[in-house]
Amino acid sequence: MDFLGFLTNGVWYVVFFVLALSVIVAIHEYGHYIVGRWSGIHAEVFSLGFGPVLFARTDRRGTRWQVAAIPFGGYVKFLGDADASSVRAAEMPAGLTAAEKRHTMAGAPLWARAATVLAGPVANFILTFAVLLGLLLVTGVVTDRPTVSHLAPLPETQTLREGDVILALNGTATPDSESFGKALVALPRSPMVAFTVLRDGQETTVEAPHPQPALISSVQPKSAAVDAGLRAGDVILNAGGRDVVTFADLQDVVFNSDGAPVPLVVWRNGQTFDLTLTPRPRDVPVVDGNGFENKWMIGVGSGLTFEMATRPATLTEALTLPATQMWDMVTMTFSGLYHMVRGDVSTCSMSGVIGIAETMGDAAKDGWISFVSMLAVLSLGIGLLNLFPIPVLDGGHLVFHAYEAATGKPPSDRALQVLMSVGLTLLLSLMAFALLQDVTCV
Repeated sequence: MDFLGFLTNGVWYVVFFVLALSVIVAIHEYGHYIVGRWSGIHAEVFSLGFGPVLFARTDRRGTRWQVAAIPFGGYVKFLGDADASSVRAAEMPAGLTAAEKRHTMAGAPLWARAATVLAGPVANFILTFAVLLGLLLVTGVVTDRPTVSHLAPLPETQTLREGDVILALNGTATPDSESFGKALVALPRSPMVAFTVLRDGQETTVEAPHPQPALISSVQPKSAAVDAGLRAGDVILNAGGRDVVTFADLQDVVFNSDGAPVPLVVWRNGQTFDLTLTPRPRDVPVVDGNGFENKWMIGVGSGLTFEMATRPATLTEALTLPATQMWDMVTMTFSGLYHMVRGDVSTCSMSGVIGIAETMGDAAKDGWISFVSMLAVLSLGIGLLNLFPIPVLDGGHLVFHAYEAATGKPPSDRALQVLMSVGLTLLLSLMAFALLQDVTCV
């Protein structure tokens, strides 16, 4: 084992996991803090991390802001809380006037307590939306007419030029991006394709490499491709002893491998080299979106021989596209959980602390866009998890508040203690189970 490489990778994973988690936790807890403050509840402590305090200062409102030594979480302790879990103290702090009691969590109106609890997950959703919006503003939206923006390095000579407007593929008209996608799917798996383009105001036809060769656009974290050292921009020339022309050819070899090692010939920046990777079974959504199927995968995405030209997003797109992406993430999450409970999807799809750290570290290796994209996904996931009706989580507290709204009184202290103990046990069990999947699943 390359111990130095293992240690370096481990430090890399921890650094970027802690960075991502710190941002997400800080935003989550700030959501609790700011809505609590707005609704008249005083925060005694805002802590990023647990354990020994490394740095602290107290602001003019009397809130102590601190950074603690264990960076895997954080909390806001409001006046009247027994501890960082926001369980109310058995007794109200002594000597408080009626007005001062209003500034405690227990003495605040029900609406204020519920809004303060809900604000944490909502802050996570806002962070996800903001990140997706920022990425959209940076990358833009593909133009209506398919236009070549940037040519990818390829083993073959590129005959397309930047600025070419693609009018047809092999004679099939492509007046917009949607028709281009349909024509792309229908192309034969041949090395060269006839492109009809508008170039310098003149319509011309050129023979160019297939627009979707076995060119890797992205490498998924925790995948066979990552372990083998594949990178975005690599072109697979041969897989399993078979020359591959298109990405579909590579998929055929991998899908039919039955998990056996697949030797590859890879082209990278003008150099050709060999490597071998072993596909892994993965549960993926079926084409019609109804359920999952198990396939052998190596964890790479396909890319075109060129990047499409983009334009700035309109105001409508800036508001709707990130929201649509978030909704897709939510539906995929709950669909995956549903099928996991049914047994249709392996529990290896779950990730614990180790898996999440590897995911964030691998994403960081792919660049800042990949890293912040995964940060958005993780923020949404943490927001959703916190809404689960489990005591000790925000969702559990909201259930307590709903009980109080329905009955006119909060749960008894004894009931709260029992429920919080049960909730903590469930949460720790779930974390341990997810960690087990990190260790035992490939």
